Amino acid sequence: MDLSTVEEVRATADPDDFRAGDAWLGGGTVLFSYGSDRLRRLLDLRSAGWEPWTVREGGLELAATCTIAELYALPGTEAPYRVLRPGVTAQPRADGFPGVEEWPATEMLRPCCDAFVASFKIWNTSTVGGNVAAALPAGPMTSLLAGLDAEATVWGPGGGRRRLPVAQLVTGDRRTALAPGELIRSFLVPRAALETRAAFRRLSLSNLGRSGVLLIGRDLRDGRIRLTVTAATVRPVQLDLPLDVGAAEVARRVEAALPWELVHDDIHGLPEWRRDMSVLLAQEIHVELGNPPQPPSPAAHPLEGPGGHLR
Repeated sequence: MDLSTVEEVRATADPDDFRAGDAWLGGGTVLFSYGSDRLRRLLDLRSAGWEPWTVREGGLELAATCTIAELYALPGTEAPYRVLRPGVTAQPRADGFPGVEEWPATEMLRPCCDAFVASFKIWNTSTVGGNVAAALPAGPMTSLLAGLDAEATVWGPGGGRRRLPVAQLVTGDRRTALAPGELIRSFLVPRAALETRAAFRRLSLSNLGRSGVLLIGRDLRDGRIRLTVTAATVRPVQLDLPLDVGAAEVARRVEAALPWELVHDDIHGLPEWRRDMSVLLAQEIHVELGNPPQPPSPAAHPLEGPGGHLR
C-alpha cells in the first residue's frame, strides 16, 4: 500500500501539469496495490468534480471518475432481474433515466459491476476510468465498455483531444494506447448499442474468483451479433457472427479470432481452458440472442449461468 517515493499529491485534471514521474490518480485501488518505485507525484482527478453519469442525445456518458458503486446505482438498471419483453410499453421515468425498457443493454451494467467480486470499500473507491486504464485482462469495466462499443474521450497535453474505442484503447496485459500525459476524461456508450439486446456470460475457477472468461454479445439487429471476448484474452477481441450459422461454425470463427498469443495465461486459468470456454459461452450467447427474450428467474444470482450454476 505504500508509495514511498511519492513527494506530492496534486489536485488537477490538466494534462499540461503532467511531467515525468507523475501518475494520474483516480480511485487508486490498483495503483496502491501494485506500487511503484519511480513515481514522484500523483495527480488527483477526484477534485475535478465531474458528474458520474450524464444522459446525452448520443447515449450514456460515464465520467472516468465514476465509481463502481455509482455505476451500479444507476436508476433503471435492475437487470439481470428484468429484461425487455415483447409488447412492453415504456413509461417515462420520473428521474429522467431511460431505464431497461428503452435501453435493454443496461442489463450488462450490474453483472459487470458484480464481476469485480470486491468489497464495498473497493466499489466506493475504484473508478470506471481507472479500471480501464489499468488494462488488466479481467478488468470488468473494459469488458462492459468494449462490449457496448463505447468510445473514450482522451485529453492530452497542449489541449489535445481525441476519441478512441475502448476495444482499441486496451492493447494488451497492462498496456494501453494512451501516450504519456494523456488521461481518460469520459466514456460514451452509444444510444444505438444501448437500444439493443445483449447477453452476458462469465466463468472463473471458483465461485467468487477473478474472471477467467467474460463474454458480452449484442444483437446488431441485422441478422448478426457482435461478440466481445475479454478476461480470457490479453485485450478485448470482437467479432461479428451471423445468426443463421450453426454451433460448429460459431466455434470455428471464435477459435480463429483467438490465436494463442492473444489468450491470457495466469493462475486464474490455463489458456486451453480459457479458449475452450470462450467457444462454449459464445455458442450459448449465439443461441440466446437468436431466440426471443425470456423472463429471468426471480431468484437468479447476478453471477449465475444456465441451470443456476455460479459462473
